Amino acid sequence: MSQKKKAVVIGAGFAGLSAAAHLAKAGLDVTVIEKNEQAGGRARKFEQDGFTFDMGPSWYWMPEIFEAFYNHFGKKTSDFYTLKRLDPSYRIYFGENDAMDVPAGKKDLIALFEKHEKGSGAKLEKFLEEAAYKYEVGMREFVRKPGLSIFEFADIRLLKAALKLNMFNSVSSYIKRYFKNPKLIQLLEFPVLFLGAKPSKTPALYTMMNHADLNLGTWYPMGGMHEIAKAMHNIAMDQGVRFRFSEEVKRLEINENKISKIHSNKASYEADIVVGAADYQHVESKLLPAKYQSYSAKYWESRTLAPSCLLFYLGVDIKIPNLKHHNLFFDSDFEQHAEEIYDNPRWPEAPLFYVCAPSKTDPSVAPKAKENLFVLIPVATKIEEAKDTREKYYHMVMDRLEKLTKTEIRSKVVYKKSYAHREFISDYNSFKGNAYGLANTLSQTAILKPSVKSKKLKNLYYCGQLTVPGPGVPPALISGEIVAGLIIGKTKEQ
Repeated sequence: MSQKKKAVVIGAGFAGLSAAAHLAKAGLDVTVIEKNEQAGGRARKFEQDGFTFDMGPSWYWMPEIFEAFYNHFGKKTSDFYTLKRLDPSYRIYFGENDAMDVPAGKKDLIALFEKHEKGSGAKLEKFLEEAAYKYEVGMREFVRKPGLSIFEFADIRLLKAALKLNMFNSVSSYIKRYFKNPKLIQLLEFPVLFLGAKPSKTPALYTMMNHADLNLGTWYPMGGMHEIAKAMHNIAMDQGVRFRFSEEVKRLEINENKISKIHSNKASYEADIVVGAADYQHVESKLLPAKYQSYSAKYWESRTLAPSCLLFYLGVDIKIPNLKHHNLFFDSDFEQHAEEIYDNPRWPEAPLFYVCAPSKTDPSVAPKAKENLFVLIPVATKIEEAKDTREKYYHMVMDRLEKLTKTEIRSKVVYKKSYAHREFISDYNSFKGNAYGLANTLSQTAILKPSVKSKKLKNLYYCGQLTVPGPGVPPALISGEIVAGLIIGKTKEQ
């Protein structure tokens, strides 16, 4: 290139970091503008009283996706952090004196299934074999498609694969073909909750997540999940990317159906290419004049969003003996909670919840003899929050946590911070305060997601959790790579 094209990426979450690094490596002049003070988006961290808290993602699945990203830039995972496989992968509490530890080893996993349902061990092997096939084909042929045209999927191989991948059945119905035990069904349905929809509404293709969970394993980057953001930030800077932190984009200036300038609260930037890696709906609806928006307000209102969540970050002045690194509390009615999230959105009566205790694995995240807890309650988006809501749910969850772990915890909490809809909106401009993006329902898959390419502006692209491939950390890396590939291809043509 005789003169480097200028690209501006709005947002330094995982998708934005991925897009920026790929674009810079291809020779573009890249600037990233981020409204928060550090890279990582929802995977930021904060420190308080000797505790280091990951603010968002806490599950490290699909390690090969991260490794491939690092390898592309001549690096490897171990250059940045030590990765540790968790065993057990996680614990599920079904009730008092009723907990299930999900082992990392295949032999122990089969034994666990046999214990709960005679004959299910052999069925599990077949189920996971099919999940591995879906993962291999899905990741290779479907997940990495930009979703711009139905013709991307017109290859006869892909049409045949779509049938074999059970694209048109639900996760729930598919799992129930194999297993009858309700605990095993809940164990296998759990991973799709990260995709933001009920198992009965999620295409059975996504049982490939069971391969990610049970075959590939659950890992932890020592130091915390923010180590991923730190690694990606360093890689991007090595490629020459410039970062502007604590700077918020306020307006996009249009000239001849192209964005010509990006105006922030601190400066203005010229650009040949713009990548919206911030919340898609916010970029569309708040930064662009109405005539240049690809999607109407009615369109956005009709989308099925993944849940939001109420989070508590807790520093505890004791070690809690009956917790693992990851803990799922399924001691209440899953169907009722799902109905309160998706079908009739409201604050739940008896929610399922999740507790991460990274200090079980990593002594660096809490002072000696103390525990670092991350408590997550999935809730519907766009629901009103009364003044006492957070305290009500804090005590509701702590009542159950103390009962099931048989440990007095509340009196030992030395640090407490909550986070919910209004913080997701203020920190990330999150549409309706969602935490995970757009749900991966069949009607919102591939070409049916908001497009990675603006329909109105020649040089505007999007990546992140509201477009392909969808919610999650590995998909975010892939989303940035997809959009960078489109831009690089277009640049080479020109």
